[in-house]
Amino acid sequence: MVKIRLRRTGAKKQPHYRIVVAEASAPRDGKFIETIGHYNPRTDPPTVQVDAERALYWLGVGAQPTEAVRRILDREGIISRAEAVKRGEVPLREAVKRVPPVEPVPAEAVVEIPQEFEEEIPEEELEALEEWEEEYAEEEEEEEEEYGEYDEEEEEEEEEAE
Repeated sequence: MVKIRLRRTGAKKQPHYRIVVAEASAPRDGKFIETIGHYNPRTDPPTVQVDAERALYWLGVGAQPTEAVRRILDREGIISRAEAVKRGEVPLREAVKRVPPVEPVPAEAVVEIPQEFEEEIPEEELEALEEWEEEYAEEEEEEEEEYGEYDEEEEEEEEEAE
């Protein structure tokens, strides 16, 4: 089976990835068939460059993307274009044309929904949620009593001492 996956490059603690098409049995950084793009998670936002035509070709012939590559291709709009080609809604030539990826919405742009538009939650669901929250709080208290309160700073000090 052929997979579309990430191949790690870059120095130690400075990952940079190539998006490659490789045989599923090949090692992560081993033999591959073709490089179809690059991904750099260290930039803000992460840098992605994918050859849409080749990605669509490989998806069309049955290559399976890994979860990480699926997310990248989905953000770039390639997965939806591949599905449209597969269903026959769009010819391949049209699908290859660059469609700008969907940009994430910045936190400042998020607007609170007025209460009149909020969906009303049924009373039974609210009661079940409150019961669950109470049970969860009780379990946390029991764990604190049994194991003591979790102190992140104390744990870091212990690790440094070792």
